[in-house]
Amino acid sequence: MNEITDLHTDFIRIVRKKFSDLMQDTEKAITQMEKDKLFWTPNNHSNSVDVIIKHMSGNLISRWTDFLTTDGEKPNRNRDGEFESTIQTREELLEIWSEGCQVFLDALDVIKPEHLLQTIFIRNEPHTVMEAVIRSLSHTSSHVGQVIYIAKQVSAKEKWITLSIPKKQS
Repeated sequence: MNEITDLHTDFIRIVRKKFSDLMQDTEKAITQMEKDKLFWTPNNHSNSVDVIIKHMSGNLISRWTDFLTTDGEKPNRNRDGEFESTIQTREELLEIWSEGCQVFLDALDVIKPEHLLQTIFIRNEPHTVMEAVIRSLSHTSSHVGQVIYIAKQVSAKEKWITLSIPKKQS
């Protein structure tokens, strides 16, 4: 194997692992929440968990569908609609989350070593494929942090099962 192939293999493996961890943490947080809390917001300037998930999924689907040949901001994406609470159930919420995640994971399977430095576009701005992958991982990570934070705040403290090492147990 050459260095580019090794880099590609490691890069995709690491991204897949980190993204899978984010997916699992999101699902674990959502399953610990009471159904009505999935739609709770602390104020009018904040988003509920269902809206955050809907936005992340819409973003991933737009960015990673036909990403090598089309702009990552698809003309049929309704970004503003992503910020409207329309989801009815936890099952629907998890299905929407899974759909967006699967599009991203499938896109990782498409990336070949020669694609890593290929220029693609997101909102008409050029990015290498590596840069676009990291951008999506970062974007998803920040929103997953929001989901977990909300879940911890609205869940019964004694029932919350931590998603990492519990305090004072390092």
